[in-house]
Parts: sequence; C-alpha cells; structure tokens
Amino acid sequence: MSLKGRLILKHTRDGRVIKSEVIDNLVVNVGKAEVAGLINEVTSGGFTYLAIGTGATAPAATDTALVAEITTGGGARALATCSRVTTTVTNDTAKMVKEWTFSASFSITESAPFDAASAGVMLARQVFSAYNVVSGDKFEVTWQVAVS
Repeated sequence: MSLKGRLILKHTRDGRVIKSEVIDNLVVNVGKAEVAGLINEVTSGGFTYLAIGTGATAPAATDTALVAEITTGGGARALATCSRVTTTVTNDTAKMVKEWTFSASFSITESAPFDAASAGVMLARQVFSAYNVVSGDKFEVTWQVAVS
C-alpha cells in the first residue's frame, strides 16, 4: 500500500482567482506511522485540520511541523471539510478542503494536514511559490491523499 498526495491551491481577490496550481506532496514519516496506527486502531482520530505557513524550507520525510505556521490574521489552523473521492477505485482518496479569509497580509509558502487543532501529528507537507494575500483575500487549500 502507498499514499500519494496532491495539493490544490487557489487565491481569490474581489471574487476573481488571482493564482492557482496543483502540486504533488510529500507524505512524511510520522504521517505514515499515524496512518498505520489508524488501520489497526492503535491511534484514533483522523487528519481533519489544515494549516498554512510562511516557511520556505524544502519538505523532508522527517518533518513533524510547518516551519512557520500562521496563527493570526485569519490564517490560523482550522477544521477542514473532509470527504472521500474516487481516484482509481471507489472512495480511495481522502479529501480535505479549507478556505481562509484574511484580516492581515501574508506571503503563504507552505501547507500541511494535521490530526489536531494544535500540535498533533502532521500527515504531509509541501512548499510552493509565494501566494501574497492581503486583508479580504481568500485562500483555498485542498489536500488529496490517495491510497493505492
């Protein structure tokens, strides 16, 4: 069994999409261990929170947190809308979606799903070219992790 992830980003200002992209992501070691624990109920819960940050350090399998997680200005970690979708076979992909509306400016360059509202276990991490948001902007992150 393997986990393959995809990250979809969308920045909106005044109702218009300014920038969007789709990127493959890195499932980190602690994320793989947590998934293994979920299979046989050694761990409980699921990856239902999404976080964004301003760190630019390349992702590594040993990462356990974002480099610089945003916690203010409307960009704090939040509960995602979670579902399962089909990539190859019925319901083989976990999908997590969150849209933030900002009250401050940030240069967003990283994102990750977590299993808790704070701290917790990180499933995957990815960095990307900066999305420069200002107050009133919206930024939507969709994480998809397919099991194959």
